[in-house]
Amino acid sequence: MDERAYDDRRFRQWQAGRARGLDRRDLLKLAALGVTAPALAAVGASPAAAAAAAAAPIVKPLPPELFKPLGTNAETLWSSLKDVGYHVPIDRFFVRNHTSTPIIDSASWRLTVFGAGLRGGPVEFSLRDLERLPSVTRSVTIECAGNGRSYFTTQQAQTVSGTAWGLGAVGVARWRGVKLSTVLRRAGLSSRAVDVQAAGLDPNYVTGGVDLGPVRRPLPVRKALDDVLLAYEMNGSPLPADHGHPVRLVVPSWIGISSIKWVGSIEVSDEPLFSPWNTQFYRFFGPDFPAEGQPFDRQSIKSAFELDPGATFPAGLPVRLTGRSWSAAGRIKHVEVSTDGGTRWRRARPVGPSIDNAWQRWELDWRPAEGPHVLQARATDVRGNVQPDVARFNTLGYLFDAVVKVPVTASPAPAAPAALR
Repeated sequence: MDERAYDDRRFRQWQAGRARGLDRRDLLKLAALGVTAPALAAVGASPAAAAAAAAAPIVKPLPPELFKPLGTNAETLWSSLKDVGYHVPIDRFFVRNHTSTPIIDSASWRLTVFGAGLRGGPVEFSLRDLERLPSVTRSVTIECAGNGRSYFTTQQAQTVSGTAWGLGAVGVARWRGVKLSTVLRRAGLSSRAVDVQAAGLDPNYVTGGVDLGPVRRPLPVRKALDDVLLAYEMNGSPLPADHGHPVRLVVPSWIGISSIKWVGSIEVSDEPLFSPWNTQFYRFFGPDFPAEGQPFDRQSIKSAFELDPGATFPAGLPVRLTGRSWSAAGRIKHVEVSTDGGTRWRRARPVGPSIDNAWQRWELDWRPAEGPHVLQARATDVRGNVQPDVARFNTLGYLFDAVVKVPVTASPAPAAPAALR
């Protein structure tokens, strides 16, 4: 159930030749080309794959008031979430693509469940088959492991590789689907099952001249049987193309790469599985970590204001600051806000629910004096985790959890027209 312990165990097993996955010859080929383990997750696709993704990497519109485009990805602007409610609307939910969004016909789509961890042979499910099974609806956060990466550079003066996300690579949606455990048991899950690995139908990921295949990442069978969903609806609507149509995984608390989009197959193995996305990619590298990297723990704790850096307020007039805080370890206990760069802190008022695997909205009233100000928000969860002042450096910029400094300005309010004085 613990992501870090699981990934560490799988990596050691792969090193010892006891896990099936990325061929060691491919890894040596990548190393010979200069694509070493620490850099592997940051390099781009081959020119052909990059050109294909650039043609139409994302299907939905990306208006500048809602998104910051980042290549094959799109970051939600926090100012677009003010006053929109608890769940992030589909039109402004962030997009994380390794290559490009595939267009899949739901009528002909089939999910194939196969592997030595089943009692029999492969089993197929249509979308209609899944919809006939008992459904559940859950509010769950999906967050890219690199969310906040740019702050390693802008706030801590540290050089990192990868997509320069602000804090907008996160969103909470209301996901409806069938429990993965229900599907696995229908497919004939056996007591021999060890790992469960979903693979996406997006274009294969190619780097350093090596085709690494579809995006995929194994889960221990215990996690797969616990709280994982095969989701086919998002906020009450069929899944849009960019968010996994027709079916995706939703894996609460684990980093976003676990929630595979456009699922086409699920392997159930009776031996440990390895993929580039669970031991070679998405690991901590850097001076404080072993040469082979260190696996992640689950997602971290963060806070964000519902405004964009550089926002301007009228000086001397009341302002209501709003924001959201979240933690993979559990519900948010309280949030503190500073409007003077961290000298003084005030407790924010919670707004609405705080849900496990989701987030807490909050607000604070403020009357800014004229001039520049630095806003900060610091969350504490029910397990005692508190956002630190400095995030632990790693060269690929994962899991930035430090308190973010947000510069804003209070300007003199415009003078009233003479007729109104």
